[in-house]
Amino acid sequence: MTAVKRLPRLPGMKYKLLGTSGVQVSALCYGCMSFGGDADETTSARMYRASRDAGINFFDTADQYNKGRSEEILGELARGHREELVIATKSFNPTGEDVNARGNSRRHITRAVEKSLKRLQTDRVEILYLHQQDPLAPLEESMRALEDLVRAGKVLYPALSNHAAWQTQLALGVQERLGWARLQALQPMYNLVKRQAEVEILPMALANSIAVVPYSPGAAGLLSGKYLEKQNGRLVTNKMYEARYGEPWMHEVAAKFVAFCRSHGLHPVSTAVAWVAAHPAVTAPIIGARNAEQLQASLDSVKIEMSPALRAEIAALSRTPPPASDRSEEQKK
Repeated sequence: MTAVKRLPRLPGMKYKLLGTSGVQVSALCYGCMSFGGDADETTSARMYRASRDAGINFFDTADQYNKGRSEEILGELARGHREELVIATKSFNPTGEDVNARGNSRRHITRAVEKSLKRLQTDRVEILYLHQQDPLAPLEESMRALEDLVRAGKVLYPALSNHAAWQTQLALGVQERLGWARLQALQPMYNLVKRQAEVEILPMALANSIAVVPYSPGAAGLLSGKYLEKQNGRLVTNKMYEARYGEPWMHEVAAKFVAFCRSHGLHPVSTAVAWVAAHPAVTAPIIGARNAEQLQASLDSVKIEMSPALRAEIAALSRTPPPASDRSEEQKK
């Protein structure tokens, strides 16, 4: 029998700068979306402790996650060492039945942050992401809301999630023209089967020295290989994830990726996270889990030496998105 090829691993958590803020964050960000939902308080505490033991100081949540319960649990867990953490939260999605309890209006952003601070038991959050782009609110209105919160000391660094590169550049233009605090972080979707961010978002972030904190590095579990074995999970039970990762070619890529990892003695989840983390524009992929045992593979991603050659080999298993100019023939030269 041929021996399994094993790749070298590097131990230990690394820390990177958050944009141009001077703040150092762990090279993995723990996403608390499961807190108060798939993970009860006890399980959430175990995952939080495992993250802290691994060296993570960067935590991500949102006011919408489990109707605010995620923020409440994180706030409880952070008591006594809040100053050691960099906490990010988000606003935009509906937080109530009222027609104005959503969106990126200055009214909603301000009210949402006040409520988030109470749930988190803190006087400020380091990062506030606008969770989505709002077609109803002028960009200047939303940026003014962020600036007001920065000046009040309730938000330290403005940020955007799920915005296109052109929308982000417009926001930066507004901030620079008016002398307002600039964006310091972006949160796009990015993984081996969702690579659109490579076309414009990641190069734009690099050019502007903005931190990139991508979510879903494991493609909602698709790249773990569990769906190849017909296991249950979000891709089966959640219509949004089923639609997001339902194209047959994505499952074909997942099968090739899992086979590649097994042939190289690598855990698919660890490798999927390490692949995202190795992009030069990425500051810290967001990891998460339903329990501490499931979380360990993501934490182990920092032990994988993702060389440029290995990253390219893995990238070749998937589709490379066309360039922004559509002059794809020039990429083949």
